[in-house]
Amino acid sequence: MEQTIRELIMELAEEDYQKFSASLIPNINNVLGVRIPLLRNLAKQIVKGDWRTYLEHADQDYFEEVMLQGIVIGYIKADIEEILQYVRDFVPKIDNWSVCDSFCVGLKFVKTNRARVWDFLQPYLMSGKEYEIRFGVVMLLDYYIDEEYIERVLQCLDRINHEGYYVKMAVAWAVSICYVKLPEPTMTFLKGNSLDDFTYNKALQKITESYRVDQETKTIIRSMKRK
Repeated sequence: MEQTIRELIMELAEEDYQKFSASLIPNINNVLGVRIPLLRNLAKQIVKGDWRTYLEHADQDYFEEVMLQGIVIGYIKADIEEILQYVRDFVPKIDNWSVCDSFCVGLKFVKTNRARVWDFLQPYLMSGKEYEIRFGVVMLLDYYIDEEYIERVLQCLDRINHEGYYVKMAVAWAVSICYVKLPEPTMTFLKGNSLDDFTYNKALQKITESYRVDQETKTIIRSMKRK
């Protein structure tokens, strides 16, 4: 079965898209060039069959093979604890922002299990590993930026202290989404936080790039930049 899946992935690869996709993910060199919607279609076929055997034995030599596993986990229907075990097993395979972010956005089961998943995410947010932290942060921005969780989210973001570029960019992105969705508590946070200067200034930049923030507010946000 596994060879068949690799063959299917190879057949979906496009040379021109490979060059484009690889250019967006500079830290890896195993991209074949398969578009994400095609991988999603393949994942849906896998989930209709023996997906547990697939996940147990899936190859991961290529970027798309890892991406496909992550998409499959997002589609499976099972007990929450079983799904979380598959998530736990998958996170160490994340070595780039693209797999991380696509994986997170596909985990729709979080929406009906938020309290359980919140607890599950805490060790990742306190990890020392770049992509474990990014996984935790992107999960927060995908599923927890609302009135119920905003204060806890901002506290988590404020505690993160890691030199990894993809951590800093994820935290900045998350802070900007917090501001767009809930400007008042986030403005209070921006006026008093422990973010490093790069992450803080990048968050401000991302806020000013949002079409959902008016020009007057953007001027105020720009004036808050650290020198």
